[in-house]
Amino acid sequence: MPRTVVISGASGGIGRACAVTFAARGDRLALIARGRAGLDGAQRDAERAGAAEVITIQADIADARAVERAADRVEEELGPIDVWVNDAFASVFAPFTEISAEEFLRVTEVSYLGYVYATRAALRRMLPRDAGVIVQVGSSIAYRGIPLQTAYSGAKHAIQGWHEALRCELLASGTRVRTTMVQMPAVNTPQFDWVRSRLSEGAQPVPPIYQPEVAARAVLYAADHPRRREYWVGGSTVATLLANAVVPGLLDRYLARTGFDAQQDGRRRSPGEPDNLFAPADADEDFGAHGRFDDRARRRSRQQQATHALGALVGRVAAVLSASRGGCASRRRGTRAARPYFRKARP
Repeated sequence: MPRTVVISGASGGIGRACAVTFAARGDRLALIARGRAGLDGAQRDAERAGAAEVITIQADIADARAVERAADRVEEELGPIDVWVNDAFASVFAPFTEISAEEFLRVTEVSYLGYVYATRAALRRMLPRDAGVIVQVGSSIAYRGIPLQTAYSGAKHAIQGWHEALRCELLASGTRVRTTMVQMPAVNTPQFDWVRSRLSEGAQPVPPIYQPEVAARAVLYAADHPRRREYWVGGSTVATLLANAVVPGLLDRYLARTGFDAQQDGRRRSPGEPDNLFAPADADEDFGAHGRFDDRARRRSRQQQATHALGALVGRVAAVLSASRGGCASRRRGTRAARPYFRKARP
């Protein structure tokens, strides 16, 4: 049965790869981004991949009213929203002291508050129906901030704390609406060609680098299995988050020594390079899903494959145990109905 899936930040990178991945399942897609050329390219990719229907919506995710209008249009044209994927973001590559207040505000509005506004719009429609899934595309930076990305690190940390609090409220209410988060590794996306930067060299993701399709497969899996609070993608993400939990001070010193050079590719930047902070870089040019690191990016993650295989095994075991308990219960006389884990929240 086709689902109605909304994807923000869908014109490039992970969002673009997610559009193709959900389309291959035959879902109905609503793609949200600012850039017209990028959205048109994403629509073509999704239609070729097999989407049941695709609409594109030009909107700034940092505009709460625009997000509400987008959600209204989705339900009018495609039907009730089943899955909402939050992926849109903005960043500035520069030392903290070189980022203006206006730039810091803009990154926060897009990369944090955009998730808040979109999730609120999704919940307003999902909660009355008691059905739906929201996937927050996160990052290892949600736990481990890195130099040269203070604004983005702050936004990702904010998403993490907000998501945990929201998840608790949803569990307490007893709703079947779910929210989950996917923590990503470094990904080969066009953002490194259009991010605002004050670095002397070109920006790059901290290796190891993964292709956006790896991230998209993780988002699809999370949408299908949303009961888990979050997913980690890539061995580098696992290693970073574990190290930060055990020896955060040591990691501070390590990143102080390596974090600056690791995020620069040695290529001298030209002053005329694109900048998408306040206006879309893909308004007239389609950058696609991939960045310029195809020759270095990994197409699969063994950690992700193991996680999905283990999840499938646990699911099968749980199904067998559930069937067994159901059979035993049906043979008992006078068995009371099970008490729900959570009571409905008061209105």
